[in-house]
Order: sequence, then C-alpha cells, then structure tokens
Amino acid sequence: MKQRLLTVTLFLLHLSFLTTMAQGFDNLPDPIEDVNKVVDNTPDSIAKALMSRPAPGSTRKGQQPVLFLIGNSTMRNGTLGNGNNGQWGWGYFFPQYFNAQKIAVENQALGGMSTRTFYTDLWPAIRTALKPGDWVIISIGHNDNGEFFDQRRARAVIPGVDPDTCHVGFNQRTQKQDTVYSYGNYLRKYIHEIRAKGAYPILMSLTPRDAFDDNGKVVRKPQTEWMAYVAATEGVPFVDLNEISGAKLDSYSRWKQQYHFLGDKIHTSKFGAEMNARSAAEGLWKNNHPQLKPLQAMMQNVEGENYNDRREKGRPVVFFTGDSTVKNADKEDDGMWGWASQAATVFDEHKITLVNAARAGRSTRTFIREGLWEKVYNSLQPGDFVTIQFGHNDICPITDAKARGVIAETKDTLHTYKLDDGTYEVVYSFGWYLKKMIEDCREKGATPILVSLTPRNEWPDGRIERRDDSYGKWYREVVRETGVEFIDMHNISADFLDKKFAVGSLPADKEKAKAKIAAIKEKAGIYFKKDHTHASKLGAQMNATSFAKGLRQNKSQLADYLLRH
Repeated sequence: MKQRLLTVTLFLLHLSFLTTMAQGFDNLPDPIEDVNKVVDNTPDSIAKALMSRPAPGSTRKGQQPVLFLIGNSTMRNGTLGNGNNGQWGWGYFFPQYFNAQKIAVENQALGGMSTRTFYTDLWPAIRTALKPGDWVIISIGHNDNGEFFDQRRARAVIPGVDPDTCHVGFNQRTQKQDTVYSYGNYLRKYIHEIRAKGAYPILMSLTPRDAFDDNGKVVRKPQTEWMAYVAATEGVPFVDLNEISGAKLDSYSRWKQQYHFLGDKIHTSKFGAEMNARSAAEGLWKNNHPQLKPLQAMMQNVEGENYNDRREKGRPVVFFTGDSTVKNADKEDDGMWGWASQAATVFDEHKITLVNAARAGRSTRTFIREGLWEKVYNSLQPGDFVTIQFGHNDICPITDAKARGVIAETKDTLHTYKLDDGTYEVVYSFGWYLKKMIEDCREKGATPILVSLTPRNEWPDGRIERRDDSYGKWYREVVRETGVEFIDMHNISADFLDKKFAVGSLPADKEKAKAKIAAIKEKAGIYFKKDHTHASKLGAQMNATSFAKGLRQNKSQLADYLLRH
C-alpha cells in the first residue's frame, strides 16, 4: 500500500481570511483564468448558472428514467448555456439521440467544475434525485489541476487512481478543513453512490483539446487511462469520447479542425459541440457492455440521415445543393422549376445517379444549420460530385425570423448575434460557408463544384443584370483561395438571354426606355415564372444546359457523364 500523503495546514494560519476571502458560489467577482490560460466561466453570477440548470430530476416524466450528465463547461458552456458567448457544450445537443417519450436527458454540467468541486457542491442534489433505473454519464476532469486550497477555485485533485492517496488542508474558498482525493477515487465515489440508488453509472473520457503532439495528432488526455482503469476494475461501461472525437479531428484539415473550437483551445463552437455529442452517442451505441442494452434501446438518430438509399452500385452520385433555383415545386408544367430537376436532360443516368438535395428558401447558413448539408456529407463517397450554388437568400437580414443572412464577404469572419427570437448564433461570412462545404467534400474524396447563382429577369440599360461585383466577386475569391472547380452559370445563362433579348441602347426618353425594358422583361419572361428570380420549366432547362456547357468548357471530370449530343 502506498504511503498516505498527509498535509495538515493549521487552521489558525488562515483566520485572517475569514472576513476578506470568504467566497460563495453566488458572488463570483471576475472571470477566472486557470493554469491553462483558459477562462471557463463567465463574469455573471454563478447563481444564475445554477438556476438555469434544471432542478435535478425535474424533467422526469412519470416513472420514466432520467439520464443525468455530469461535467463542466465542455458539456455546458456559459452562465446560461445558450451560446450567448459563441461557445457551446455538447450536452446541449445530446438529447436528440434519445427518445424523449422513453427517457429524459438532463444536462447538469456547470462550467468551472472539477471532479472534486462537482462532487462536493452539485452532486448531493443529483444524488438525492436519483431513482432506480436512472443513468448517469460522468465526463469531467478538464479543471482538475491547479492548487488544492486556493481562495478562488480550490478544485484540484491528485492525479491518478490511487485509492489511498489524499491531501488535507484548509480550503480558503469554503473556509473549512478539506480533504482532497485522487481523480480515480472521486470517480469511485460517484460510481458507488449511483449504484446505491439503483441507478447505472457510465464513465466517458474528456473532449479533446486544440493541442497537438510531436506527430501532429490531437493530444489524448491522461484522464482517459485513469477513467478506463476505474471502469474496468469497477465493471462500469466506458466510452472513450476523447479518442472518438480526437480521431475525427485528426482526419480534418487544420482549417476545419480549428473552427470546432472558439475563443480558446478547450471550448467548442456549435460545430465542435455537435461533433462531440454525436461522438458520445456513437460511443454508447456501439458499446458492447451488456449493462448498456436498455439505454441503447432508447436511443435514436445515431447513424445520421443520408441519401444512401438512392445510391446504385457501380455509379457515382452527383449531389445538387442550393435553393429554390436548384429545386422548386418541380411538378406542374406551368409552375416554378429548379434547374437540377432538369439535370436528366443533360446527364446520362445510366452512368451517374442524380440526387437533388437543394431546398427552397435556404442560404448557405440555413442549409448547414438545418442539417441539410450534413445529410449530403453523411452520404459522400470517393468519386462523387457535389454542386454548391447559393446566393439568392444569403444577403438578407441576419437576425430576423428566417435567420438566413450571412456576413457579406469571403474572409473568415464571424460574429455572435442575438436573433429576434432571443436565441444566439455565430454567423460566418458567405465565403466561409462555401469553403466549409468545399472542405467537407474533399475530406470525403468527393469533388466539389462551385456554381454561380442563376441570373434574374432584370434588364438595366437594356441588358440582363450581372452581379459580378458582388456574388461574382465572392465566388472568384473563393475559387482563387481553394482552387475549386467553378461553373459560371450566372454569366453563361446571361449571355444566352442577352443574345436573344438585349438591345444595344435604350431611348433617351425615360418613359420610352422604361417601356422598352418592360417589353424585354415580358419577352424574357418565358424563362421565368411569377417573379424575376424563379425559373419556368423552360428556364430550368436553359440553366441545366448552361451547367453542361460550363462542364465541357472546364473539361471537367463530371463532363464524362453528360449525354452525347
């Protein structure tokens, strides 16, 4: 047995701190930077954070079980956990993987907590709320280093799993004598007390940090080994979240890996939090521990939506993404049509499968936010193609009810906005969203093709409107930065329409010029429907032909799958 480490600090030496250093959770004065140079709590009152968490067990429906999440700011970020600082914890997105009619998921995590401080300050109320059949995921440890008895945190634990190691001293934060145990010993305390209530403990390793080893791989946390050892010796299910998410980050480009974090090297953006939540769900879903079977029976959506039911053996797929100019009602001959609905007029479907994944009304931002892009991403295989065509809905209000506007540039800019409905969202630039999609395609071995937006039925000066100084400029900046293949449908279709309807000059008289423009719009209207943006079936076929022309001009690989004319 290892010698017990015992440090006793005389109480009298700390009497002077009683009045000046007394510190309660409900009156934290300033943001505190830890030894890792990370601020993991907000300057707001911790009391607000405590109140924003559900009362332990309050989400229980009848006699149904509750899954409690125990963690820190990587699981629940910010005072209110609502993304108002741009950072998100993965616990916010975890409930989507469980059937709410069978089990409630309660995120009881709180920023700044260590294994030790969570156990002493927050765990008692959760322990009281536990009922037989409940589940508890314990994924905590980022804050377990530092000083044992400092006046502001006093949250450090002894590294390792030794059950016979402790450290005794005066806790300046609580103004009491205190005993500190090893990381492993705190885990054992949770496990034993959960089981005593007839509930089931699950140990889950920590989320990875934005830090790299000498081989350029994401550093794996030492707590993983400690937690795995405790899980094995206690017979508890273990999910290696650190490894599952770390392997994903290692597979990403450096650019993509970085945007999964925000503000520092430990806290995640919404992208990072969603990735960690999915990793946690995957780890549970694929785990063979027999104790997890009842919980797995209550899970859902783990594999993610995809279009794999459309895939035909031996054929690549071309996925069309975009807005209503790409996919519209596409039903009535006299209705509105998206050009990808007419892709079969230019592609040989015996050689390639066409999947129109576009959605009316979407911008780059909403297409990603609503999971439409993820469904495409989940489907991609090497040899596939993806067309990326957005713009008509992107330069709109950023915070209104539709919340689809983006920052109007291509630099990697972002800003946290409070939306009109009171929620918060980090919004990026038009170019950033395009680059994300391009990176995602290449990661999967698919070929992205950027397509400029369709022209509108507007004829200033007697020639069709060209938006080359806005969208056209941004597209080309992205092309220069990424080297992505580019089909300039905007100008190919505009050239076609100009050739048919444009006039060399307009009358000098303003009224006659206005009448002339109106006449041009009426003639060109056979290619549009109901407004100046959406295409008729004929217009959709024209844009599909323009796309095929652009592919041939580029000598694109995708051109090999076009019909021979």
